[in-house]
Amino acid sequence: MYKTYKILFLYLLLPFVLTGCWSSKEIEDLAMYTGIALDIGQPAPIEKEFEAKGAEYSKNNKVMTTLQIVPMKTIGTKDKNNTGTNKPYLNVSGSGDSILEIFRQFSIRLDRPIIGHHLKVIVISSKLLRKQTIEQVTDFVLRDNDIRPSTKVYISQGEAKETLESSEPNEVPSFHITGMYRNQLRTSKVLDSVTLSKLDALMKTKKSFVLQNIVSGGGELEFSGAGIIKGASGHWIGNLNQEDAECLAWITQKGETGSIKAYDWDNQPLTYEIKSMKSKITPHVNDGKISFKVHLAVEGRLIETWNKNNIPSTSYYAEKTSQIIEEKLTQMVQALMNKLQSIYKVDVAGFGHRLAIVYPSVWKQVKEDWDETFSRSKVNFTYDIKVTDFGSLTKQQ
Repeated sequence: MYKTYKILFLYLLLPFVLTGCWSSKEIEDLAMYTGIALDIGQPAPIEKEFEAKGAEYSKNNKVMTTLQIVPMKTIGTKDKNNTGTNKPYLNVSGSGDSILEIFRQFSIRLDRPIIGHHLKVIVISSKLLRKQTIEQVTDFVLRDNDIRPSTKVYISQGEAKETLESSEPNEVPSFHITGMYRNQLRTSKVLDSVTLSKLDALMKTKKSFVLQNIVSGGGELEFSGAGIIKGASGHWIGNLNQEDAECLAWITQKGETGSIKAYDWDNQPLTYEIKSMKSKITPHVNDGKISFKVHLAVEGRLIETWNKNNIPSTSYYAEKTSQIIEEKLTQMVQALMNKLQSIYKVDVAGFGHRLAIVYPSVWKQVKEDWDETFSRSKVNFTYDIKVTDFGSLTKQQ
């Protein structure tokens, strides 16, 4: 009986020792923002209406901030005409010269406090980064404890806020952008994501780097190349196109998928699908001159050809095809290196990193002005292209 009373007493005591989170807030009472778009400062249309009626405060319009809010209470509801076209998100915009102050202005427009615990993406307009540095426009989000350091950062051509719009009735664009990264398994045109924590490290080292470009059109989005951020200035200085971005991923060993399209001896298209891509960057220092050798070893298969005059099934055909693919890859790499060394004069491919590992004493001498030194360095490429098979129709003989 004593043991029974003891167990009963413990059960009665249990509700008093269970604790909850004293500072918890119901999710229905909060406005979660999952996307931020940063554009050149100009009053949003609704701000103009407010200001015309005397709703003003002191500010300079240096940045427009757009939040994508997922209002849980409206998801799945229909509009007044019962058409079912109501979007599952709300975009609100405001302008000023302090992002925190803009956020506080949203507090006098919305019926719920905004919270950034579930922020997925930040998209910054390249036009804004011509005028303001990336350190300036990301200072608040890096300091804010609500925002996770795993939030991904992108750059847009055109207005960044347009990337947070979708023509699909049940789609949340910020979630869609996050999901697009999964296609890196199919193509190296999808670059490694730059998170807030990685961005912070890059800015502190003053290294030049790239951010994945996003373009919008017809209510759809596309990853299209990369925007270059100059480490010394923190400003956007130009773009790499899709093929440039793909080559950059291959050289830095951050991508080993994709395809290379070329034209054969009859000027017919053929497509080579990459199964593996290995890159090795080797620095050399002779008489104070810095140079690099880069070797790209590629294996893949001929996955498509429009030339029906030849049956792709022999070793000879494989050799001819590999030569054509090597010529095309050489052109792509040379186009990228011309932009990096001659046009923009930045190292965003990790050459300086390899130099620092192999020749640390040399790196200490040149790191302060590395982009300029890199632009004068000689870089030689060698290739090893293999055609392993011709798809499922024929086998190599």
